[in-house]
Amino acid sequence: MGSHEAEPKNRLRFIALLLSAIVGIVGFRLVEFQVVNADDINEISYAKREVQRTIESERGSILDANGEVLARTIYRYDINAAPDRVGPVFRDVEGVNIELSVGDIAQELAQILDMDVNEVFQGLSGDGSYANLKKRVSAGVFQQIEALNIPWIYEDEISYRLYPSGAVAGNVVGFVDVDGYPLAGLERQYNTCLAGVDGQETFERSAQGMKIPSSAQLTKPPVEGGDLNLTIDSDLQYFSQQVLADAVTDQNAEYAVAVVIEVETGKLLVAAEAPSVDPNDPGLTPSEHRQSKIFQNAYEPGSTMKSITTAISLDTGDSNAYTQIVAEDTMRLPWGDTIDDSFNHDPRNLTPAGVLLISSNVGITKLAGDIDRQKRYDYLLDFGFGEASAVNFEGESSGLLRPASQWDGMTNLTTLFGQGLAVTPIQMAYAYQAIANDGLRLDPILVESCTRNGEQTMVPNQQSYRVLQADAARLTVDMMEKVVELGGVGSTAQIPGYRVAGKTGTAQIQSDDGSGYGDKFAISFFGMAPAEDPKYVVAVMVYKPEGAINSAGATPPFKSIMSQVLRHYRVPPSTTPSANIPTEWE
Repeated sequence: MGSHEAEPKNRLRFIALLLSAIVGIVGFRLVEFQVVNADDINEISYAKREVQRTIESERGSILDANGEVLARTIYRYDINAAPDRVGPVFRDVEGVNIELSVGDIAQELAQILDMDVNEVFQGLSGDGSYANLKKRVSAGVFQQIEALNIPWIYEDEISYRLYPSGAVAGNVVGFVDVDGYPLAGLERQYNTCLAGVDGQETFERSAQGMKIPSSAQLTKPPVEGGDLNLTIDSDLQYFSQQVLADAVTDQNAEYAVAVVIEVETGKLLVAAEAPSVDPNDPGLTPSEHRQSKIFQNAYEPGSTMKSITTAISLDTGDSNAYTQIVAEDTMRLPWGDTIDDSFNHDPRNLTPAGVLLISSNVGITKLAGDIDRQKRYDYLLDFGFGEASAVNFEGESSGLLRPASQWDGMTNLTTLFGQGLAVTPIQMAYAYQAIANDGLRLDPILVESCTRNGEQTMVPNQQSYRVLQADAARLTVDMMEKVVELGGVGSTAQIPGYRVAGKTGTAQIQSDDGSGYGDKFAISFFGMAPAEDPKYVVAVMVYKPEGAINSAGATPPFKSIMSQVLRHYRVPPSTTPSANIPTEWE
């Protein structure tokens, strides 16, 4: 009997001991969690809640000479929802807390996003944690959405490169891809200036996955990119591109380029091309027209080289304004080849000015063919041929100028009138800048500086090169003025009220198979004004115009662009007559 009474008591005692043990263990674990290991546990918990986010730095802008924006970064926003958390929202309206249904909110979102309400409602449905409602909305739309204060609507900020002027200087400015990676032009070449350094932010998430604003900490501030300041005048650039586009259309040409240079500074004011690329959507332009042909395409210059040859002849003392030349329309060489003029004519008694006036291949050969080839090669190097310009534009061509030791007898002579060598438009334009600048060639300047936090960097170290003595350069300008004053095609470059000097060029283009010259030409006109004191050089080249046999298609674009340049910079009209130098002799 006594043993039966003891069993319940033993069981109770056992249960009590067991409970005491459990409570002890739990208490011990609580002490361990809350006191002994509290810091470690909190750190683990925080780590699970903590989120690191990259703060994208803003890419710098590209600005023209007047501070006009050619490229800048703006932000667009993807508006997203978390369908698994969609529900009614309470909002304070004039002191009254009202409940808005999902349908009410869908109506608000649809109106701001300019979407059909059913489409919005469909995006809010489901049990997923992500649904995109609309991509790439403006900052204004984003701000309206944010003001609704809907806890299950969030955004992704997307940086977006905008080119406000479209295709203006697009071939030079370049473009970036959808992720902002630079692909071409100055965008790529000067990425070290334009690109910033991304920052880092940490914050905690709530149980619902939302950012807790008060927990945000900036662990690494972003460094914004610098602004690239160009010498390009976007107004003149736009005008020039329109002129070239018309020329390409009217002449059914493959492309056309134009360069405008400020003579005394070497600044590149215009680098225009047609067709041109709109960096906002470069895919619309064929790949061959997305580059800058001014820097990257080389061609045989033809007769525009005769001005360079004449200047060399004058500078070496081999000729002067009164040198007498008898120029036939063909010249047989000792090894059997011939040099021919572009038109048949009786022998002409010409001076160097007359050789330029009628653009005689025979005349320029007789004028300068006896100059030592190494000496003339050195002059061509000084003029900037055979090497890329100081702009060092990405992918820039150096043209083609073989060493004089590699010239055969024919090449020695054909280079006098622009065959047997190749130049880029930028090279030839700055050779003319040297003549216009009293024989002093300046490195071209396209980028003035990079500005970051008010400090200027990447300022060009412009070099100058004495190519000609001033009197030889001045006389060359006077001779080129006769081309415009008295010439046939050249006279179509005349600008009322101004003295203009320049030279035509009609260069045959080699056939694709390299077997010889075909029936296509690169026509050009390179000139300067006012001729008495040149302030600006304008160079125009039209490539493969339909049916062209002379440079008549290049002078109208030159005249239009130079006229606009003179008006734009308010250059006073000429008041003195041209130099009294002969073009023929008796």
